[in-house]
Amino acid sequence: MRRLPSLFLSHGSPMMALEPSPARDFLAGLGAQLPRPRTILVVSAHHDAAYEGGRATVTASPAPPTIHDFRGFPDELFAMRYPAPGDPVLASQVAELLSAHGLAVTADPERGFDHGAWVPLSLVYPDADIPVIQLSIHSNASPEWHHALGQALAPLRDEGVLIVGSGSITHNLRAYFTTRPPIDAPAPAWVSGFTGWIADRMAEGAVDDILHAVERAPHGRDNHPTPDHILPLFVAMGAGGTPLEAERLHASTTYAVLAMDVYAFGEE
Repeated sequence: MRRLPSLFLSHGSPMMALEPSPARDFLAGLGAQLPRPRTILVVSAHHDAAYEGGRATVTASPAPPTIHDFRGFPDELFAMRYPAPGDPVLASQVAELLSAHGLAVTADPERGFDHGAWVPLSLVYPDADIPVIQLSIHSNASPEWHHALGQALAPLRDEGVLIVGSGSITHNLRAYFTTRPPIDAPAPAWVSGFTGWIADRMAEGAVDDILHAVERAPHGRDNHPTPDHILPLFVAMGAGGTPLEAERLHASTTYAVLAMDVYAFGEE
């Protein structure tokens, strides 16, 4: 079986499921460019152990429900479902694999897919015919913890598992709600400067710099007032193997402040 890359997807607004944009167009064509996975493992910014009793979890339902974890959006978005099956066997394997690396994770037999998973997957794999499981981040844990999580998961790439970190390369919603720019507004310098810095460090293989981008990059904290949306990037990087081999597959912005970069890591 051909080894799959690990991916980082910027999922932006839930409205990406409905609104035309360059990022939506890119994700809609991405699945055809990849070997077909056996199962997809998504690490979403919206599945956060810090808000679930500190318990890192992996979804273990055979039929996970679609979670509409947002409000104030059109009824059409709330009507959407992503009925992909779960994979309880892989969920157990993931829990055992991470436990062997000293990373405690428990199975959750009820949790479904949040919009960080189902919105991008509805574009990449619209038929919803590939099993999906989700693994939580832990926003109180370090970047290194998340990178180690990805490293522990890396062997699954040889077993047909597509490991996807779903967050946003920039994520400052206060900046969006302050100005409410149109979807095609250009990125301000504080956004493009940050994403450019990340791209440069990716090309250099500078893992430690990227893990500490919030502190070291220009406007790091402006782009990530909280760490949740950059943590899935570190998991995807770790899953890609050593040394860091990164390819920036897509770069665009929506609403000026939400950069939509997509990265692939490891051997394709």
